[in-house]
Amino acid sequence: MKRSICFAGGCFWGMEALYRRLPGVVDVTAGYANGDEASHANYDDVCTGLTGFREAVRVEYDDTAVSLPHLLFAFFAVIDPETPNRQGPDFGSQYQTGVYWMDPADEAVIRPIAALEAGAVPFFAVELKPLICFYPAETYHQRYLEKHPRGYCHVAPWKLAVLPAYPFSTENYDRPAKALLRAWEESRERDR
Repeated sequence: MKRSICFAGGCFWGMEALYRRLPGVVDVTAGYANGDEASHANYDDVCTGLTGFREAVRVEYDDTAVSLPHLLFAFFAVIDPETPNRQGPDFGSQYQTGVYWMDPADEAVIRPIAALEAGAVPFFAVELKPLICFYPAETYHQRYLEKHPRGYCHVAPWKLAVLPAYPFSTENYDRPAKALLRAWEESRERDR
């Protein structure tokens, strides 16, 4: 069944590139989430920091092929969960991290995973809220890194490369995503 969730993980270019690579993801749209009004859902207004909008991606996925915990794992593997209004060198309220659900039932999946991730850091700055509104970003932002392969991305290139191959299992998501990914990478290095 096709489902949707929205992630704000800093600049939407890297987040879009990440989710487009995950098996089971049907479509990804870069856009603006949970701001004040539709007329402000454009790059210039959002960059003022006065609209409340977050740069985000709406991820549509086939839940028979990829699970919501898997999508959350990828999210937490690439973001800095401790810093409000900033990811990498990008700062401003539009870069606030967040998970925004459309289906109220998703909250029961999101909150325990967020609690696991929050337990690993001294301060947890990720917003966890229902999606109130989402507006697609301008056309030039869609598939930006495909059109500009050398374009800026705050998501580490090695993570973009390895996360689609990570052998995710909901049962094994018992430690923070970064720790699991690091352990897997270390085991792959030993096996080479």
